[in-house]
Amino acid sequence: MFERMLFILLFGFVASSASAESGIPVKVVVVSMFESGEVTGDKPGEFQFWVERLDLKNVYPFEMGEYELRMNDDGVLGICLGGGIPNATASIMALGLDTRFDLTKAYWLIAGISGADPKDMSLGSAAWARWVIDGDLLYEIDAREIPAGWPYGMIPLGAQKPADGPQDIRTGWSLNTIAFELNQGLVNWAFRVSKDTVIPDGVGIKSFRQQFDGYPTAQKPPFVTIGETLSASTYWHGELMSRWANDWVKLYSNEQMNFMTANMEDSGTLTALHRLGRVKLIDPERIMVLRTASNFTIPPPGKDAAWSSTAPYPDDGLPAKEAAFRVGNAVVKEILANWDLFKDSLPGQ
Repeated sequence: MFERMLFILLFGFVASSASAESGIPVKVVVVSMFESGEVTGDKPGEFQFWVERLDLKNVYPFEMGEYELRMNDDGVLGICLGGGIPNATASIMALGLDTRFDLTKAYWLIAGISGADPKDMSLGSAAWARWVIDGDLLYEIDAREIPAGWPYGMIPLGAQKPADGPQDIRTGWSLNTIAFELNQGLVNWAFRVSKDTVIPDGVGIKSFRQQFDGYPTAQKPPFVTIGETLSASTYWHGELMSRWANDWVKLYSNEQMNFMTANMEDSGTLTALHRLGRVKLIDPERIMVLRTASNFTIPPPGKDAAWSSTAPYPDDGLPAKEAAFRVGNAVVKEILANWDLFKDSLPGQ
């Protein structure tokens, strides 16, 4: 009985892998995380601009995901994951195993809004990530019980106190899904292609950023940059937590990396993509992560973290949604225009 079940599983896997080559060829997968209502025609979430503006008119039912899949005739496939790390992991794995599509040559553009460090970004700005770091896989002590001298109650797996450096995360057990380094050449290429993208500056974000006295970067109009993203299903907030986020990103990447954006999905997305990469269904070297600032991770001077954590996003987050499309689409257009080259040779290498 066991041997029969094993044969069925192995046969199913081989058939799935082989059939990828006969599926619909996909050039770019655009990954968004949430939608506000309908996929088209109402208040936009992250997915709607892509569906409407790239004419993703071909609809594919996707029972194992949260939303239908959308594709256009140019080879761009759009998926909306549903918020949070579990939804992201499950939706990406379901797509990767979907034999209707050939994803072996596809570029993956993960584009969504985020919290942002006001030391590094302004509202509406966009950051291409070199690293995706998980912020959930850790030990945590309630803030009321943190020992004297500790900066926060977040402790790396395998450690006994907050880490002073990378050496302190190698003293015990850990997991291999905490840190994901992206293709640096591809990241730099995406930045070069998109860095001059015009991002509209909303009235609300102009007014809001004026409160950030002492944060010169936060007071700038929207721009495009490069910076790391921290992924956690917990919507954390505040100056002390932002200190932890900056330390945590350096701890699991290197001292030259810089926490800029906070998201709630990307470590799940990257986990699934890397598993799919193991069996050659996708190419992990073709992954790009773009996060845009809808809000800041700390309150403006004079406001407390409790107020700021649930305050409405300035301009309802629309500048960040617009930036995710405009900056991301600059790269999508470049890939499509040069597909004969980029199909087999990665840009920026």
